[in-house]
Amino acid sequence: MKIAFTPIGIIHSPFKEAEGVPIQNVFAQGITGTVEVYPEYSAGLADLDGFSHIILLYWFHKSSQYTLTCRPFLDTQERGVFATRAPRRPNPIGFSIVELLNVESRILTVGSIDIIDQTPLLDIKPYLPEFDVREHVRIGWYEKAQNKSQIIADKRFTS
Repeated sequence: MKIAFTPIGIIHSPFKEAEGVPIQNVFAQGITGTVEVYPEYSAGLADLDGFSHIILLYWFHKSSQYTLTCRPFLDTQERGVFATRAPRRPNPIGFSIVELLNVESRILTVGSIDIIDQTPLLDIKPYLPEFDVREHVRIGWYEKAQNKSQIIADKRFTS
């Protein structure tokens, strides 16, 4: 089975390289960027401006290889890649919940962005707390993570 993705746009941010990017968008307060949706997909933006937050799905385009274990930013131990949000994955797909600040034609201005500039956009979904927020969750290894203070990326996942 072959699976192929076609980018629907490109994400623009102040981050040119992975090092220095906030490791999750909750640590990116006040950082803005834009999402440029390609013209052939712009009709899909209808009615999006009524949402305060959106989910961006994108391709970790700077991730050239994967490992099945890694040491995540927020811990000191090796973990299985599927128990982390590390970018070096068999299918390097990322997601971020960002603030939707403005929609003008096919350009979205977003806040709390934690994505490298020029990242290919795969999809956009509205964030809906009724569907997306869960109660009574377990958070695995993160509950006892040893390094919760590292909120900015270093070079560990760059090639």
